[in-house]
Amino acid sequence: MSIEIRVPTLGESVTEATVAKWLKKAGEPVSADEPVVELETDKVSLEVPAPSAGVLSEILVDVGSDVSVGTVIGRIETGGAAAAALPQKPAAADVKEQALAEGDGPASPMSAPARAMEKAETQAAQPGGGAAQAGPAARKLAEEKGIDLAAVTPTGPKGNVTKADVLTHPAAAKAAPAASAPAPAPAARPTGREERVRMTRLRKRIAERLKEAQNTAAMLTTFNEVDMTAVSELRSRYQDAFQKKHGIKLGFMSFFVKAAIEALKAYPAVNAEIDGDDIVYKHYYDIGVAVSTDQGLVVPVVRDADVLGLADIEKRIADLGKRARDGKLAMEELTGGTFTITNGGVFGSMLSTPILNPPQVGILGMHATKLRPVVMPDGSIQARPMMYLALSYDHRIIDGREAVSFLVRVKECIEAPERMLIDA
Repeated sequence: MSIEIRVPTLGESVTEATVAKWLKKAGEPVSADEPVVELETDKVSLEVPAPSAGVLSEILVDVGSDVSVGTVIGRIETGGAAAAALPQKPAAADVKEQALAEGDGPASPMSAPARAMEKAETQAAQPGGGAAQAGPAARKLAEEKGIDLAAVTPTGPKGNVTKADVLTHPAAAKAAPAASAPAPAPAARPTGREERVRMTRLRKRIAERLKEAQNTAAMLTTFNEVDMTAVSELRSRYQDAFQKKHGIKLGFMSFFVKAAIEALKAYPAVNAEIDGDDIVYKHYYDIGVAVSTDQGLVVPVVRDADVLGLADIEKRIADLGKRARDGKLAMEELTGGTFTITNGGVFGSMLSTPILNPPQVGILGMHATKLRPVVMPDGSIQARPMMYLALSYDHRIIDGREAVSFLVRVKECIEAPERMLIDA
């Protein structure tokens, strides 16, 4: 019995995928629910499981091909047909026949006329064998260069010496003037200097969305810096107890998620989006956290982050990040965010201008924390752990005053995290 492998439903508004990798070869046995092929969509990669146990009898779509939802991409044979679908060893006679066809067997006998012709051609190819049949051009060239035609090896169709034979004779090379010697050929450049790889569907979609943001939004970036001393000391003081109780480390990202939400509540335009001629203000806070993977940058969403504690936010971020790198995210986990935070500091970035994640109108960029000399309110100079912050925003609905004030609010919450507890 033959069972079809079809492209499954991929998620809302996603109708097409690319075959990224076949995990099984045709003729290999498969178990029920065992992954057999990996598909790549605009946002995630997903594995398609075998609908039944049997043998993968056919692969109908090659790697790199685009397929629509419901397309049959392979077949599995079950029951008695599965055994017949397994590859069989070739018979001994077939092996012998193949070896003879490839030239590994004994040479086939040659007919007498063919042997005679081969002997004549061999004799004609010896020096002197075609001197008597040399053409006028070959004779004239031989005279000019002082070459004995009897010493030239003929290559003509009838065993005659050609002009080319004279030119390639060693004596001709010696007789040629030095000025006519060809220039040495340039050294061959090493191979493997370039490699052409097809852009993945995810990478193409990322490129399209980033370019869309630049073409559509009136994008602008404002900067500030934040003193990380208070948060760093708080983490150090409670890290062990926090990890023991919740089973996860207390990171910086949860503080920035909470600080961003406080700022979004104060400046709701940064949490809005443009829909035609309308501005849609959102009174919920689904915060996207950018994650770098081998396939590209993805932004899983922490839903209703405003009602989560620091521990729950850290757990959600850790879980989403791991599944993003493993290609296990569901489509709904990558859509619907209202605001995004990206942390280039984990890679050492000091300063950047993040690009908006449409249709969102704001994105917060975190950067590396570095000790820098800071003038304190009392006039003293201290080495403080400082981080540059960047807010890219859509100037069509966010004014400069709102953008700067938003970033100042984030700075205040990080430098005095207790303000988030007392709503000050």
